[in-house]
Parts: sequence; structure tokens; C-alpha cells
Amino acid sequence: MQTPIRGLRAFCFAARCLSFKQAAEQLYLTPSAVSHQIKQLEQQLGFALFQRRTRAIILTNEGKNFFDAIEPIITDLEQTIRTFSHKDNNVTISIALPEFFASELLMPVLSEWTSQHPDVNLEVDTLRTRTQKVRNTDLSIVLSHDTPVSGIATELFALEYIPACNRTTYEQWQHNSEQALSELPLIVHQSRPWSWHQWAEYHYAGDFAPKQIIQLDSMFGVARAAQQGMGVALIPMPISRTWFNEGLLWPLVNKPLWTKDKYYLVEHEVAEPDSPLADFTQWVINTYKQ
Repeated sequence: MQTPIRGLRAFCFAARCLSFKQAAEQLYLTPSAVSHQIKQLEQQLGFALFQRRTRAIILTNEGKNFFDAIEPIITDLEQTIRTFSHKDNNVTISIALPEFFASELLMPVLSEWTSQHPDVNLEVDTLRTRTQKVRNTDLSIVLSHDTPVSGIATELFALEYIPACNRTTYEQWQHNSEQALSELPLIVHQSRPWSWHQWAEYHYAGDFAPKQIIQLDSMFGVARAAQQGMGVALIPMPISRTWFNEGLLWPLVNKPLWTKDKYYLVEHEVAEPDSPLADFTQWVINTYKQ
């Protein structure tokens, strides 16, 4: 039996973000289509790739091993296809950005630009960590404490972090949030391991002695862990607003941690006036600059 490439791609996207919904948005499919393709792949392989829970998915041990084996192959295949499929008369624009930014902010509105520029190819490279290597691109969106020194940097917006949890945890602890922060696991991104202690310096009245701190290497993982009731997470705003609007996360304490973290758009080369690259650069700035 032949294995459909689309099923492997759907699996890789879902494995990266641990969400059929997020994978569907990135693949321009419906969540049910992504789920169906992965189900077919599981039937062919003979084992489950994900544990399916309410509003979330988790990789099985077999799924993790399969992802580690197949993801580099699919990435190389997609790059090869892009290289050979570009038409000579088409312009290609490439941009690299954090996957959480891509999912939460770029993908929901990207069709506004692509529909007006049907003859322009767009390559979007999503990065899971700040240290992940990336090929050279025309543009980058980066999260940084300081203004990037390479290229032409435009500040888009600053981040603040708020303690958040799921609704069940919120309803149980909303009137005793300080006790919650000393008894529940506290979740944070690995790039900011001391963020909870920094938050406590500003807002915690007593001695801050968290019971447990859990560090995860992706913001998807941080948000999903809080949404699944693992504990309380420091969630970046305004980039995570949809999670709160949809009731997936609730602010346990309305006291943010202010940081120097800001998103910047970086132009690695000066775009020619009135070129597609110049148009796309300006669209990004107009859409996200605050």
C-alpha cells in the first residue's frame, strides 16, 4: 500500500503544534480533513500516533519516534518540490518567523495578501525555538530584547506575560490566586526560566516558593499544558488573545509581567520600490505594528 504524502505532511504539522486545528490552518484544510488523513496513516502503520483528548492531542511514544524519523525527510522533500515548481515568471518571497506567531497572527489573515497577489509565491519557514537554524530568507520576524543589528529592523509590538490556566482551575482558585501559585505547578517557556520569579518580584506579597516549575520548549506546549489543567502558565500577550477569546485559557491574576521582549520585522535586503517584496513588507508592518 502506498503512503500518501499528504498524510505524512498532515502528521508532521500536527506533531509540531499538537493541534489538528492549528495544523489545518497552516495546511489550509479543515480539522476533520487533517484528522482523517492522520487516521488513514495510523491504520496503515498499525499503531496510534496520537493520544486524542478533549480539545488536545498528545504524541504517543511510537508517534514521537515516527516524527523524529519522518520529519527531516518531509522537510527536504517540500524544499525540493518548491525549488523545482517555481515558474520563471513568478516572484518568490521568503519569510522566517516563530511558529507561534505564524499560527496565532499570520495564518488567520495571510489570505488577505495572497489573494491580492496570486502571481507571487510565498515561502513561510516556522521556527520552534530562537536558536533553531534557518536558511536565508528575504524577511524575518524575530523576538528579541534588543533591536536586531543585522538588516533593517522595524519594531512591531512588545509582549507582556500574564498568569493563565484553564476554566476549571480558574473557578477553583480565582479567589485565592496566591495560594494557587504556591501549590500548583507553574509552567514557563525554556527561554525564560526565571520568568515566574521575575513576576513574583513585582506582584507576589509573600515568600515565593513554587511547588514545581515545568519548562517547555515551545509556546504551543506552554499554552496547551495550561489549557489541559497541568498548572498555571505565563502566557504572552497580545499574541495569545485568541486563546482567551475562545475560552481555552483564563487569566488567573490580572497582573502582567512586563519585559523587554519585542517582535521585530527584519528586512535582510532593501526591497526595490513597488516590488512584491516591498508590498509584502509594508503589509506586515501595517498589519502588526502597534
